[in-house]
Amino acid sequence: MKELVIKILKKALKEKDIKLRDKEIEKLIKIPPSFEMGDYAFPCFSFASQLKQDPVQIALEIREKIGNPPLDFDDIQTSGPYINFFVGKKELARKVIWESITYKNKFGRGKIGKKKKILVEFSSPNIAKPFGIGHLRSTIIGNSIANICEFQGFKVIRMNYFGDWGTQCGKLIFGFEKFGDEKKLHENPIKHLFDIYVKVSKNKKYDKEARKWFKKLEEKDMKAVMLWRAFTEFSLEDFKKRYKELGIKFDVYSGESEYNKKMKETIIELKEKKLLKKSKKALIVDLKESGLDVFLIQKSDGATLYSTRDLTSAIDRYKKYKFDRMIYEVGQEQKFYFKQLFKVLELMGYGWVKNCVHVDHGLYLDKDGKRFATRKGKTIFMKDIIEKTKSLAEKEIKKRLPRINKIELEKRAMKITIAAIFYGDLKNKRSNDMVFDLKRFVSFEGDTGPYIQYSYARATSILQKTKNKEKLEIPELEPKEIELVRKLSDFPKITLKAYESLNPSLIANYSYQLAQLFNEFYHLCPVIGSKHESFRLALIESFRQVIKNSLNLLGIDPLEEM
Repeated sequence: MKELVIKILKKALKEKDIKLRDKEIEKLIKIPPSFEMGDYAFPCFSFASQLKQDPVQIALEIREKIGNPPLDFDDIQTSGPYINFFVGKKELARKVIWESITYKNKFGRGKIGKKKKILVEFSSPNIAKPFGIGHLRSTIIGNSIANICEFQGFKVIRMNYFGDWGTQCGKLIFGFEKFGDEKKLHENPIKHLFDIYVKVSKNKKYDKEARKWFKKLEEKDMKAVMLWRAFTEFSLEDFKKRYKELGIKFDVYSGESEYNKKMKETIIELKEKKLLKKSKKALIVDLKESGLDVFLIQKSDGATLYSTRDLTSAIDRYKKYKFDRMIYEVGQEQKFYFKQLFKVLELMGYGWVKNCVHVDHGLYLDKDGKRFATRKGKTIFMKDIIEKTKSLAEKEIKKRLPRINKIELEKRAMKITIAAIFYGDLKNKRSNDMVFDLKRFVSFEGDTGPYIQYSYARATSILQKTKNKEKLEIPELEPKEIELVRKLSDFPKITLKAYESLNPSLIANYSYQLAQLFNEFYHLCPVIGSKHESFRLALIESFRQVIKNSLNLLGIDPLEEM
């Protein structure tokens, strides 16, 4: 409807000798604070100096140029310096219901990404550590952002870039040599390696030996390489198992180690472009003039860093994928680092770096308000998170369905588990820290994922109770029906805003508000047996489709029954 408002205004403004582009008109259009004031408002203050007229008079004259309202509008009025557009409630209801039911999972999709490519790097855990809470936010948020980009028409490449190189590898190899147990490694490899990592990390006296082993690994020492490969394989197997449980897929599994050979080319290129400097035997790029300190490329002992690998990988990715945009979903503690990384790429002459974005997120905090720390052994593993949440979900389901069979119970509990964890995160502004509280996440009431799933299941249940085949006629709408129709019509706009701001919380909060409105409508407006049954059933089907589309963008599956 907004596009139609722009078209109407553009024609009327032209007749007043005011030439504005569509985007300029769109920027001026406001959403009034209450429905009584219309659906869209167009202020005329900005034309006063140009036309040397009072804004109130300008509004009246533009309204006169518009003439009779098109059929899509109930009325177009002036209120002081504003022109207020009242969208036709029946026409809006007909349009939203028809489009959502006809287009189904394509309803709300955008086309701005047509023939364009986006690479989204997310999750990216470190090897030889259990998939824990530290990488869960990046996994959940990155997955949703990838879905949102795809919904706008982009071809999306989902990349998982493992931390499989660096000092932590030296710690693990040294630690296994000193404390390792072959039997424990094969019985429970990830737990055993994690225990070793914590033990070595807690004692600084092991740092020197760890660095030596990493240097050996870089020099292709046979024993170091053999152990590193084994640790990496164990980790990949465990990670992929967790991703499968979460319903998350990647197009590309990559790792820092892939760029060991190519880093030399990057260092040569930096030298040739006169960007490389020596500082206490180390190699750096000086970014002080840009207020970004120095960017370390190579340590004084000749060992490389993840910064060198990140430079190399960015260049390699562009050559390989020719992306139109690359998104790094990484914690906010890396903000400064990404500013440095992008600045170095810019100085190297890579114009595509302007299309690289760091999407940051805050931390999960323990109930005491403190962060989880892997190296101190204070963390929560994904396996335990899933099992605990699933157990809570099963209890909730059994309260409602005590006779449910075990297979169906597990199936539903797993979907509720994902909804609880994902929505519990995504409803928050991603850059904020948040307390990780599973009991609050899994509630079937209030602002939670299971509540939204329950609303979908309720809508499904209503539709299954009738075989109404009457012709759809739009009646005079009740206030709560109007609210629900308006909210449904907002879906395409919300998904576009979520892409523009790379902010899944817009969709999460929209989903909850939509579910609330649906439940209010259901309590106030009888459906089956009412004289408006066919319309209300169609409205429920429309809600069901839109809430399903919303949940899918968050990475959550709806449930036909709870």
